[in-house]
Amino acid sequence: MDNQKHTKAITNTKNSPFVKLKSIDFGDCKWKNGFWADKENVATQIMLPYMGDVLCGDIGHGLNNFKIAAGEKEGEHKGFYWHDGDFYKYMEACMYIYALTKDEALLKKLDEYIEWIGKAQEDDGYIHTHIQITEGAERFSNRKYHEMYNYGHLFIAASVHYRLTGQRNFLDIAIKQADLLCVYFMPDTKHYQRFGFNQTQIMGLVELYRTVGDKKYLKLAEKFINRRGTFKIEHHSTTEGYPIGDMVQERTPLREANEAVGHAVLALYYYAGAADVYAETGEQALIDALDRLWENVTGKKMYVTGAVGQAHYGASTSLDMIEEGFIDAYMMPNMTAYNETCANLCNAMFSNRMMALKEESRYADIIELVLFNSGLSGISIEGKDYFYSNPLRMVNGSRDYEAHADVTESPVRQPYLECFCCPPNLVRTICKSSGWAYTLSENGVAVVLFGGNTLDTNLLDGSTIKLTQDTDYPWKGIVKITVEECKTDAFDIKVRIPKWATGSTLKVNGEDTGVQIIPGTFAVINRQWKAGDTIVLDMPMEVKLIEGHNRIEETRNQVAVKRGPIVYCIETPDLPKNVSILDVYIKGDANLVAEHKPDFLGGVTVINTELQLREDKNDEMYQVITKPVLTSYKTQLVPYFAWSNRGQAEMTVFLPVIW
Repeated sequence: MDNQKHTKAITNTKNSPFVKLKSIDFGDCKWKNGFWADKENVATQIMLPYMGDVLCGDIGHGLNNFKIAAGEKEGEHKGFYWHDGDFYKYMEACMYIYALTKDEALLKKLDEYIEWIGKAQEDDGYIHTHIQITEGAERFSNRKYHEMYNYGHLFIAASVHYRLTGQRNFLDIAIKQADLLCVYFMPDTKHYQRFGFNQTQIMGLVELYRTVGDKKYLKLAEKFINRRGTFKIEHHSTTEGYPIGDMVQERTPLREANEAVGHAVLALYYYAGAADVYAETGEQALIDALDRLWENVTGKKMYVTGAVGQAHYGASTSLDMIEEGFIDAYMMPNMTAYNETCANLCNAMFSNRMMALKEESRYADIIELVLFNSGLSGISIEGKDYFYSNPLRMVNGSRDYEAHADVTESPVRQPYLECFCCPPNLVRTICKSSGWAYTLSENGVAVVLFGGNTLDTNLLDGSTIKLTQDTDYPWKGIVKITVEECKTDAFDIKVRIPKWATGSTLKVNGEDTGVQIIPGTFAVINRQWKAGDTIVLDMPMEVKLIEGHNRIEETRNQVAVKRGPIVYCIETPDLPKNVSILDVYIKGDANLVAEHKPDFLGGVTVINTELQLREDKNDEMYQVITKPVLTSYKTQLVPYFAWSNRGQAEMTVFLPVIW
């Protein structure tokens, strides 16, 4: 373990042979001011304390489950089968804030949680509170119990905890459970070959391998990949009670896959895990498949907000039943779009890994798109209420939410969701976002995310690099990077040029760099840097109208409004009373003016414009029309992530366009 103990990275790829952009140690980059600093502060002051009260009390019941499993408390298991994993994700978020703040009270709280988890763990290493508490439920009897999903988050959280604190108390629990998995799942037994469908355990096993250096964990991770798609798709004792086939990505072996299918979270965790395995093995068939799948997801099944998972219920192209997942290419409903917050975040996680493997900036565009839009939309500005699903259009009375109230779908954010996987996933992402801001290249550093921050780290050759980034991004397009300290030899600073940022300029000390600026790539500046050198990236923040592919029927003759990385929407609080968003049109040549409002919705830039409101519609399903009667109305569009913070409202991202 000695070769691993000095790193504090979130995802430790410094020794991964096939990763081109290596992770920085967590805490080497710190948000100092601006957008992400504000979000991180809300996470520290509000999100985490509130979530802790929920999960450690009698509402979320997460900690209580461990106490009951330990025999220290009476009661029944509460929450879904995967609730242990929700608690591990919450703990992981706490770890990031501890690493940034060194708040000893937070560390003490984590130690208390770990003590309860350790007491709940059985002598042979098994821990899964639903199975342990529920009479008649047996370990590894049915994959619907999500044991592997919980273990993946356990392994990741325990690895992060060890790196950030140096303590082994959580890591030892994870190792004990992982060793038990090897006993059960390393042999090629028929009973277990279809387990592991919600495959965070692949990421977790690779992360545990990176932490302790034991190759059996990497080998087991590979086995979970190798087994998928190698068996007959039919129900038996281990699959009853949960959809089979494409729903859980078991119809086609990963290395042969061309299309993202089934449950979107399951698929993207699977792909992210396979990317982690490739990072260690370099198997060409894996990266080839991941290339195809990433292109399929982002090129044919992703919303303009970076969201994925088009439908709550539907069918795959092989006509398998699916839930919460991918359907056909270009089938992109707005009002019934499911877009689970976890799926959107997993889209960013998968892209983050692909960026590191391929050393290509275009993957970071997806990370940014999700973070600013379909990720942040999952939580309120205040930081206490959550969306599970994230549609692109909300119309009052348009769908029945009763069947899923407080679980997955609701017209307003909820203070607690019985299915609580998304809130801690989003909060941990916000808390670790500074760890995604920079990566280390072979001879330098890459600037991935923009925001007011400081970087104090070591390049791969061990030399010190200190940078300061000043910007009002995403509201303004100027990013200033100052070199505070560096080695005397020449090295690279790679600056991401977002795909949307056409017409950008890049200067060093006020002079043109001579480097070609291509949107969607890294601009690589190689020179002998010295303290005081400044890089200024100037990205034009034009307001643009975005149309969908002509095969997306639900956006035909409609447009979305986007400025920089931010997608906008119209919300009924910004319309006259009793006007529905379904009666709102936009002119193709409308004047679109950005205005920053520091005291509105937490401080956002809105888009002022003049919309057209239709007055002559009725409720008949089909009706004869002549020329529509339209009236002009001056109003504002708000960032999509900030909608539903002013009470229950209607909202739409796409608007019908008239010229």
